[in-house]
Amino acid sequence: MTAGVADGGGVLDPGGAMDRIAAWRGQIDKLAADTKTMSDRMQELRVSATDPNGLVEVTVDSTGGLVDLRLGQRIQRVDPDIVARTIMATIQEAKGVLAGRAQEILAETIGTDSPAGRAIAERVGQQLRGPEQDPGHFGGWER
Repeated sequence: MTAGVADGGGVLDPGGAMDRIAAWRGQIDKLAADTKTMSDRMQELRVSATDPNGLVEVTVDSTGGLVDLRLGQRIQRVDPDIVARTIMATIQEAKGVLAGRAQEILAETIGTDSPAGRAIAERVGQQLRGPEQDPGHFGGWER
């Protein structure tokens, strides 16, 4: 018979078509489960960071939003502008760590091989890291 009609594996073979549909559905189900796992793990993320001089400690949630701020006693002896810059820089550092952890979760769950995985990884990095910071300068204090 002509390939694809009824020779046990062609395009029009009902058994082969059902196998392909089942395999495709299995891939979709796995992707959905992996995506839910990724989402659940990312929702739980919290990252804390402390500046090198111990002036401030910040905690950010999975979206990069500030959820806690603790100020050390030393801030009383530091110019308020430096404290403000230190707070902002410490938040940026926490967001950078958060972005790295989110990327790890993404790689472990849905992977970064697919176009969707790469797009999500890029978006998360851009959302959390924002403008690049000079790693040697920290809120007015040199490391």
